[in-house]
Amino acid sequence: MSVFAITNGAFENHGQPVRLLSGAMHYFRIVPEYWRDRLLKLKACGLNTVETYVAWNVHEPKEGEFRFDGMADVCSFIGLAGSLGLHVIVRPSPYICAEFEFGGLPAWLLADSDMQLRCSHPAFLRKVDAYYDALIPRLKPLLCTNGGPVIAVQIENEYGSYGNDARYLEYLKEALIARGVDTLLFTSDGPTDALLQGGSVPGVLATVNFGSQPASAFAKLREYRTDEPLMCMEYWNGWFDHWGKPHHTRDAADAAAVLEEMLALGASVNFYMFHGGTNFGFYNGANCQEPNLYEPTVTSYDYDAPLDETGEPTAKYFAMRDIIARHAQTELASLPELPPPAGRRAYGRVELTERAALFGQLDALSAPVEAIAPLPMEKFGQQYGFILYTTRISGPRPEERLFIQEARDRALVFLDGAYQGMIERGQTVQSLPIAIPPEGARLDILVENMGRINYGPYLKDAKGITEGVRLGFQFLFGWTVRPLPLEDLSALRYERNDSRDSHDSHDSQSSNEQGEQPRFYRGTFRIGEIADTFLDMEGWTKGVVFVNGFNLGRYWNRGPQRTLYVPAPLLRAGDNEIVIFELHHAREAAVVLTDAPMLDHRYDNRQ
Repeated sequence: MSVFAITNGAFENHGQPVRLLSGAMHYFRIVPEYWRDRLLKLKACGLNTVETYVAWNVHEPKEGEFRFDGMADVCSFIGLAGSLGLHVIVRPSPYICAEFEFGGLPAWLLADSDMQLRCSHPAFLRKVDAYYDALIPRLKPLLCTNGGPVIAVQIENEYGSYGNDARYLEYLKEALIARGVDTLLFTSDGPTDALLQGGSVPGVLATVNFGSQPASAFAKLREYRTDEPLMCMEYWNGWFDHWGKPHHTRDAADAAAVLEEMLALGASVNFYMFHGGTNFGFYNGANCQEPNLYEPTVTSYDYDAPLDETGEPTAKYFAMRDIIARHAQTELASLPELPPPAGRRAYGRVELTERAALFGQLDALSAPVEAIAPLPMEKFGQQYGFILYTTRISGPRPEERLFIQEARDRALVFLDGAYQGMIERGQTVQSLPIAIPPEGARLDILVENMGRINYGPYLKDAKGITEGVRLGFQFLFGWTVRPLPLEDLSALRYERNDSRDSHDSHDSQSSNEQGEQPRFYRGTFRIGEIADTFLDMEGWTKGVVFVNGFNLGRYWNRGPQRTLYVPAPLLRAGDNEIVIFELHHAREAAVVLTDAPMLDHRYDNRQ
């Protein structure tokens, strides 16, 4: 039995002193077929530990319905790491941040308008207890006290950056212990007085998170904990990207120098991230530090990490490896060998020969729900995707401004099927002019959930239309609502593209002639050898891509991300299907499968 503990201010494993050299990777951002490859590469860098969050929303997508299979098979991931000789640090929610949708919290919590998050609110604690009753018994056999690889478990995450409810943190601590978690517990926070005071738990190891200036960060930690080992639980050696903003990179030598300083101080470290992976599906998060300064995260979670999005080592990987070997007084040749590269293929151009207009497919995608007011999607039991609100307005009405209070996050407006424009969540009130003819008109508002806020004071981020819709001063009532989570597209009925639609134009006049509206496009491509590839979305505007039924995530011509990563395990020898849900228009109904990512494309704010 391997038991991990703190003795005389230092980490010990089975009675022997150990420095934790750890790397973060999230099983839910990596296809399971690649878990072994990524873990072996982590070990080949000289690390002895892997750290992962556990995302509540992945494991309980609907209240009371738990999932621990496929990409949600956290126990298999932990067990595999242990079989490779790695320790495991587990950070099991309720909240994880991680630039993940709603910080890992399940969106169904927001169906209760009175729900208070991340505090000792009884209703919230009941939901946490039900989740822990499903999760913790699965993790218990994997604890080091039971012969498993899990050496430490986190209580909440960066809680000092959110609140100061000490009763809540104590409740979570006791909830873990009562369910059999008897290994080391810890917290992690930023290295400031307020954050350490708000997020630390008496008698529980405190760690700090930062990207630079380790000496000052650890000095601040020492003011609060004088007899505990120093550990940076999140060394931010890279960073994530937002749509419409530049791609982030960090010089490998600069990142390596900070690591060297930490090791010289005798500290343990966890790279955040060591391998980022991908925000597949609708799981990207968003930031919002000021009211309505909303910044959704892109699909790629490459993070400029030592292993890139496809799991390949970067210059940063080798710089870190050299330093780790030197401090461990290990010859590089004695480190485990790197697994061979996965391989990439450029499969070329794929014609999308079929299409299906959204408004003609509504019955195949959802059932209508009648509502007095246009409520948020969570009130209809919906978590992700799109939601369509429809009402009829009497006429005549001279031109007035249409207001949405408020659109979360991006609303496309149609009048009798004709596209009127877009209202996007922002710091200023946005509206559109519309006029109603004498016979009246049908108003359709398609709202996209672009990712719930994952960090900061505005976590309660309900999606859809959250207050109401006004034409001028008058609120509109009497709506038909259609949730569109796009979980199953098998009932769609396609028709062949005609020559005109095969090159939808970015020109507004041409688009109006075509009756611009959201459409699904479908095509197939045949392959022999299966390898990783990248879907180049150049010429498309905004939407979502599915390959063989798997939701790859979002694209947007605002950039900086232009390609979507397609891991080889999602493909099959023979025919493969691509379905694109395009909200606006494409230059032509075709895409290119290339062998190189483009994560630093110039961005375009026109759509």
